Amino acid sequence: MNSKQNKSILTIIFFLIIQFTFSQTATISGRIIAGNKPVERANIGLMGSSNFTSTDSLGNFKLNKIKAGVYQLRISCVGFDKMVKKTILKEGENLIMNVDLTENSNTVNEVVITGTMKEVRRIESPVPVEVFTPLYFKKNPTPSIFEALQNVNGVRPQLNCNVCNTGDIHINGLEGPYTMVLIDGMPIVSSLSTVYGLSGIPNALVERIEVVKGPASSLYGSEAVGGLINIITKKTDNAPILSTDLMGTSWGEYNADLAFKLNTSKKTTVLTGLNYFNFQNKVDNNHDQFTDMTLQNRISFFQKWNFTRENNRIFTIAVRTMYENRWGGDIRWEEKFRGGDSIYGESIYTKRWEVLSNYQLPTVEKLMLSFSYNNHNQDSRYGTTIYDAKQNIAFSQLTWDKSLGRNDLLVGTALRYTYYDDNSPATATADSTNRQNKAQKDWLPGIFVQDEIMINTKHKLLLGLRYDYNSYHGNIITPRLAYKWAVDSKNIVRLNAGTGYRVVNLFTEDHAALTGARTVVIKSLLNPEKSYNVNLNYIKKLYSESGNSIHLESSAFYTYFNNRIVADYEQDPNKIIYDNLKGFAESKGLSMNADIVFNNGLKVITGGTLMENTLNNNGIKTQQMLTEKFTGIWIVSYKIKRIKVGVDYTGNVYSPMRLPLLSNSDPRSPYSPWWSIQNIQFTYEGIKNFQFYGGVKNILNWTPNKNNPFIIARSTDPFDKNVQFDSNGKVIATANNPYALTFDPNYVYGPNQGARVFLGVRYNIN
Repeated sequence: MNSKQNKSILTIIFFLIIQFTFSQTATISGRIIAGNKPVERANIGLMGSSNFTSTDSLGNFKLNKIKAGVYQLRISCVGFDKMVKKTILKEGENLIMNVDLTENSNTVNEVVITGTMKEVRRIESPVPVEVFTPLYFKKNPTPSIFEALQNVNGVRPQLNCNVCNTGDIHINGLEGPYTMVLIDGMPIVSSLSTVYGLSGIPNALVERIEVVKGPASSLYGSEAVGGLINIITKKTDNAPILSTDLMGTSWGEYNADLAFKLNTSKKTTVLTGLNYFNFQNKVDNNHDQFTDMTLQNRISFFQKWNFTRENNRIFTIAVRTMYENRWGGDIRWEEKFRGGDSIYGESIYTKRWEVLSNYQLPTVEKLMLSFSYNNHNQDSRYGTTIYDAKQNIAFSQLTWDKSLGRNDLLVGTALRYTYYDDNSPATATADSTNRQNKAQKDWLPGIFVQDEIMINTKHKLLLGLRYDYNSYHGNIITPRLAYKWAVDSKNIVRLNAGTGYRVVNLFTEDHAALTGARTVVIKSLLNPEKSYNVNLNYIKKLYSESGNSIHLESSAFYTYFNNRIVADYEQDPNKIIYDNLKGFAESKGLSMNADIVFNNGLKVITGGTLMENTLNNNGIKTQQMLTEKFTGIWIVSYKIKRIKVGVDYTGNVYSPMRLPLLSNSDPRSPYSPWWSIQNIQFTYEGIKNFQFYGGVKNILNWTPNKNNPFIIARSTDPFDKNVQFDSNGKVIATANNPYALTFDPNYVYGPNQGARVFLGVRYNIN
């Protein structure tokens, strides 16, 4: 991906002007290289003729029997930028030419940092890293990165509430708390604010998104258990002078992205971005008197300063602020009902700001100092339940990058401070007569070392170890091992193994605990989770002489958990009972990605993940709640060059997952069906600097209420005023409540938003 090694066609034009006065033919021979390395299987031909050849393993080629005339010489290869040369081929000449190609940044050869915390070409990294550029996400444009990730194999944006539509990111079936979200390599997005951290970042400011699946706690610490999502913002040198993107849908959603760059001085460049999203249309297509989609009003401002220094040393500072007002609930709800018990609504005000900086110290050794700070304030009302939370996270890290012979060392020290306070039992004091809360203050200092050993040109070994001291849980050690075997240029094997850990902050993670529909019960003091992981990755590249290419990537993964924290929804329909698992949990599976490029311009990206996530509690094995066993994605793209129109057909598919029911009498299905969301887009690029796009989202008009009597239980009685209970607190079935249910909006696995038309325009000055 990252258009997944999409094949770039390089056309080098040579005008060979001679007169047809001699019958003697000419030849062109030479060598195609990239840097100092030969480029094998590059296709070279004279356009308009059948005279073509391919480079050998040393990059050499030769074209024979070329008659005098004017020609275009075409070189096609995967992963290289365009190059144009002009020359004259004289009669009878044997022209020898060496061409040095420049690698395209949109290929597997691009620089990535997430896997090893240092810049390395993706193809050279011992840790498999998946890379996605804005071009990939433009094939199905969305107003936020949170929604855009639905087109990444093995990654699923999970909605956690039918009413307020907040959610988290699942990687290989593991819930959001197991996914660490980074911005420019810094952990400023926590579990409390994942959905907010992934919203409001202007797409025009995103350079790429790097995804690592599997534990990475040896480098990044807590929360990096299931995987990492690192949002890399643009370097000011690469950013456009001006970029705008305006989009609207037939549902009444409006999204605007604006980005521009200014050189404020000879040594200072400023990149500014603004994102605004607005949706104020009350839609109730499933007729349950509740909004199908949360109404939102969000604005986000981002600014990044780059300072030019001697010896190209790095110094950047970035700031972002975001404000959002969202609500969902009874379609009659107005702000005057906020927090009351007459008309139900879930209303969330969010204020957030963050600052992050990278500064390379002015020393001979490469020492990088990183710093980030974020402040998150959330003022929420879930019916009559009040949830007000404040969270501050300060993070600082110093790394030393040093090469010694065959050893590429990275040594670092980090300090993370988390302040969290809310009005829930999470921070309540033991004294029940004193209702004041006690804020959690968590210090997490750590040191880590990593050694990447170049055994030879084909074998590379990475060893890593991290030590953290948590102020609540004490000493934590996480080792790591990675091995890369480059069998040849078209076959690569990677093996990764390690451990991960997660320090729990319960109420920042589970929206179901906040709705007020259930009482929260914590059975015992929760211990931190620990995981053991192994991942085997294999890359295969196939090329045909006709110019077609196939890039295959497959992985097998296994993770074993100790102290897994689970939420029990089934023991009591009115409670959520949290406890460490009395046993173990497993996550295992296989994934496959394919990136296929045809010489006629058709491109296909597809992938599938087959997985099993199970809980073994007291000897009883069950499927993890809200986790599918299979997920697949596809993107089919074709450009009709004659009319300058591109067509993108995207989609995903999910297998059934176990859903939380209130009781055995609950008439809703205990499992979701197979379901799929598919989209079509047309893009016109016939006007300079402009892109006009439009299409249909969810063309199948799929929504989760199909074949279900209802989605939200007791939506007509959200305050349970007409629910009757017996002396043990159990719901009694009545004529008004035949299934003996209480209000519950937590039966959710997909969006309620049906088919809709979208239109947009982009304008760029590069």
